[in-house]
Amino acid sequence: MALRPQAVGDWLRGLQARIVEAVESADGGRAVRDAWHKAPGEALQGEGLTCILEGGELFERAGCGFSQVRGPRLPPSATQHRPELAGAPFEAMGVSLVFHPRNPFVPTVHMNVRMIAALPAGTEPVCWFGGGMDLTPYYGFEEDAVHFHRSCRDALAPFGDDKYPRFKAWCDEYFCLKHRGEQRGIGGIFFDDFSELGVERSFGMLQAVGDAFLPAYLPIVARRRALPWGPRERDFQLYRRGRYVEFNLVWDRGTHFGLQSGGRTESILLSMPPQANWAYRREEAPGTPEARLYTDFLPRREWL
Repeated sequence: MALRPQAVGDWLRGLQARIVEAVESADGGRAVRDAWHKAPGEALQGEGLTCILEGGELFERAGCGFSQVRGPRLPPSATQHRPELAGAPFEAMGVSLVFHPRNPFVPTVHMNVRMIAALPAGTEPVCWFGGGMDLTPYYGFEEDAVHFHRSCRDALAPFGDDKYPRFKAWCDEYFCLKHRGEQRGIGGIFFDDFSELGVERSFGMLQAVGDAFLPAYLPIVARRRALPWGPRERDFQLYRRGRYVEFNLVWDRGTHFGLQSGGRTESILLSMPPQANWAYRREEAPGTPEARLYTDFLPRREWL
């Protein structure tokens, strides 16, 4: 294999450092950096760094984690599309983040870039990549949605005109709360089990996605962070955060992979918001900004 896992790990560490520094600069606070190591004898071996800023002026909770782990056999969530690799040893590494802003007019955002290398006995390693980014607003703004999707499209353009439409549709399909028939947010891009460009160029695409995250998100933050808000907006934000929790625990393959493989639970669940609410059969009054989220932003649509 021409691409060394260590080279991927080094780039991922650098990406995490750049993103965390940008979060600290935007918020004015300081993220806690929690380095961890999986000891011999545990289900996984390896190490990682969890960086999390809580209680900030801008971000109520912003977590960005890096992990690079090895295990004796791939968990079921990683082989459902590759049954021939079931039970093979593996190495997995990635950066995953979720930012929950304090201001309800600033959207929650998720980004993940990762590589998995299966190491079946007697054959060459089999590597594939996955990741993407998606935006979850509480109050919708067309300008923000267009900017985010344009950033995603432009990041993928050098790798083929088909990539953004494919990955946009994949994101819409993936980030759907199927038990409610409702999208989590306005989407973005998502891809998994990806290696069709060859290992080196597939990694290049992964890098392009990771590098596009800050330019895709920070201009939206800058536009919305000073908007005034009150109890009404906060109540709706907490209610919609409940949907975020539902998706992550019920449907998210990354959460399932981490828990099934014996990963570090505290780091896996850094995506959870600090507070969330649920209500029975809540309905928004027609014509309100809250109702417009459901009518104008959550239904799947083309933004570009």
